[in-house]
Amino acid sequence: MELSGWGRFPVVEGQVVASEDLLRSARTAGLARGLGRAYGDAALPAPGSDRPVLVSTAADRVLSFDPSTGLLRAEAGLSLSTLARLFLPLGYFSPVSPGTQYVTLGGMVASDIHGKNHHVDGTFGRFVTSLKMMVADGSVLEVNREQHADLFAATLGGMGLTGIILEVEVKLTKLAAPWVYEETSRIGSFREVFSRLNAAGETWPMTVAWVDTTSTGAARGRGILNAGRWATTEESPKEPPPVKQGLMVPDVFPSGVMNGATIAMLNSVWYAKHGAADKKHVVAPGTFFWILDLAREWNRGYGKAGFTQYQCVMPSDIELYDRFLELFQKLGGASFVTVFKDCGDQGEGMLSFPKRGTTLAVDVPIRDPEQTAKMVRELNAFVLDNEGRVYLAKDAFTTSEQFKRMYPRWEEFEAVRDRYDPDRRFTSAQSVRLLGR
Repeated sequence: MELSGWGRFPVVEGQVVASEDLLRSARTAGLARGLGRAYGDAALPAPGSDRPVLVSTAADRVLSFDPSTGLLRAEAGLSLSTLARLFLPLGYFSPVSPGTQYVTLGGMVASDIHGKNHHVDGTFGRFVTSLKMMVADGSVLEVNREQHADLFAATLGGMGLTGIILEVEVKLTKLAAPWVYEETSRIGSFREVFSRLNAAGETWPMTVAWVDTTSTGAARGRGILNAGRWATTEESPKEPPPVKQGLMVPDVFPSGVMNGATIAMLNSVWYAKHGAADKKHVVAPGTFFWILDLAREWNRGYGKAGFTQYQCVMPSDIELYDRFLELFQKLGGASFVTVFKDCGDQGEGMLSFPKRGTTLAVDVPIRDPEQTAKMVRELNAFVLDNEGRVYLAKDAFTTSEQFKRMYPRWEEFEAVRDRYDPDRRFTSAQSVRLLGR
């Protein structure tokens, strides 16, 4: 069948195997894949691979849960949406959440996901206590910080290249109430967005800003700041939060509909929609964490040609990010789905993305893949000159040379693969692009 990531580029032919018996399917697989939310080629088979891609979503059982500690053990195919549906009514939630609920536990580990609370709590891997994995020779190992510690550190953020994750043990967060208290502000300039975001991070456990990448002059980089925390019992409605299914975006949009002009219009509407006054309210977790899920399959809006999301992290310096935004506009960039947030200390995963600084994510419609690749290379050059890196879960264009400069532990990661997978059974299109065969 045809396979692609969330960005719908690239598209490759590949074989797929799926079963409720994850270990049985893993015996023949060369790569695991969850709900396909990696944007680029991280969950796509390597060129010429004769091994199928294992889709894990049929293996989604909860195996154990201890309400006294919040310790959950589940199969790798359990989705975040199902976890929330089951455990929010019990007063528990994932310790870290990305911008969508449609990810699996295995994918959350493989990407070592981060969220709006990274500046306080770090990545998802910090809360993972153990993994059950099948490695290249077919052995099934319990992998944690005491047993096979090298494999554990390589698997957190390792993009599925160290083996098939079968089970995940993670400590959930205990909540007073399953609601989020949120305050939002509309801000008229990039410099003020940056300043307000940094200040909010001093007192709020969850912060993020949306930035208008198409505005110019004094209004360039204007945005909306969101700051949140879990609500108290007194602040929360008595009924549980609603479970909403977003509207399905039809697959009818031609490539090119999302362009500089239409994105600028969408940005202006989104900015105006907030209004000038600050807002303070209690919202359902889905409204705070997963606003993009209000439009299901929203990637279809970019048409068949697709898009790439460019996400980088660099030191927290407004002059630096102001020059980056200027460069992005100069290269013809325009993004509607734009995320700006602070990051805390680097995690233990050898290829984990976040490190101390600020991260910016922008969507780039693909019209000409060669031109998009050229844009990414130029943005990467800027990021590298400023001690930054890009997020592998979003990437489709970074070169091998750039990757190795961004991730100084790549040789340590490859040494772990040498020990557990010397013949490189587990590969992806991305691993071949960045690390060769």
